[in-house]
Amino acid sequence: MIDFVGADGNHWLPSTSTCYRYLVVTNEAGELIRGDVTDANCPTRMVLDRIGDRWTVLVVLLLRNGPMRFTKLREGIGVAPKVLTQTLRALERDGLVIRTVYPEIPPKVTYELTELGHSMRAPIDAITEWAELNVTAILKAREAHDAKTES
Repeated sequence: MIDFVGADGNHWLPSTSTCYRYLVVTNEAGELIRGDVTDANCPTRMVLDRIGDRWTVLVVLLLRNGPMRFTKLREGIGVAPKVLTQTLRALERDGLVIRTVYPEIPPKVTYELTELGHSMRAPIDAITEWAELNVTAILKAREAHDAKTES
């Protein structure tokens, strides 16, 4: 982990954006401790940014049963190649996905979840189940809201 120590002795961790950094909360030994998502300066926000990314959940869902090639992932998600590449690189950087290149012609590349990536399966499965069970209610609520605001 690359961090910067400020003049005040605090450790700062670069965020996924180049515009700002997060304060890293450490214990007396300098080890990162549990974050506080309600603290605007906590690096936990970076984790939520990754999980809340538009394509991360779908990538994790597709990779939960094992390695996949780029084309199969793209077909399963229905996303532009550039966007999928950016998502996979970010997931790889965060230690959630492993990219394996096989020395073949043409080159074969697969993506699979790391142990940390697999640990996201249960919460993502729960969110997916909730979304699938409640999509009808949400669509009805939207329709009711839109009808109310249009009149």
